[in-house]
Amino acid sequence: MKLLLINGPNLNLLGQRQPEIYGSTTLKDIEERVGARAQELGAEVVAFQSNEEGAIVDFIQAEAPSADGALINAGALTHYSLALRDALEATHLPFVEVHISNIHAREEFRRHSVLADVAVGQVAGLGWRGYLSALESLVGILKERKG
Repeated sequence: MKLLLINGPNLNLLGQRQPEIYGSTTLKDIEERVGARAQELGAEVVAFQSNEEGAIVDFIQAEAPSADGALINAGALTHYSLALRDALEATHLPFVEVHISNIHAREEFRRHSVLADVAVGQVAGLGWRGYLSALESLVGILKERKG
């Protein structure tokens, strides 16, 4: 099982950026933890991060045909990127939306996701552990769908 781990704008700054909101864990730490847990679950993870919307769309279009699903923390793109939504919808890639902070308890503009209604599910507010929760849930869902 091949899964994509996609992180959007500014997530490369995890560990430095607003640690009171996002914690001190780096993106590299998250990628390593998700990769290790995925291996235990019998999955392979391909990680990608970009600060550019088009690069993320290109990655999804290129990788979706050979992937079984994705974990996506789109960062700010969550709230307005119809291009990202359209790429996910067009490729039929099952995905779980991940947010380190609880977007529903933050500023009003962060409470709306243009991705949520095409996602398998959403995990928010669990810090870096949310990636592992999303991974375990997505792997379980994909196995049930195949079996």
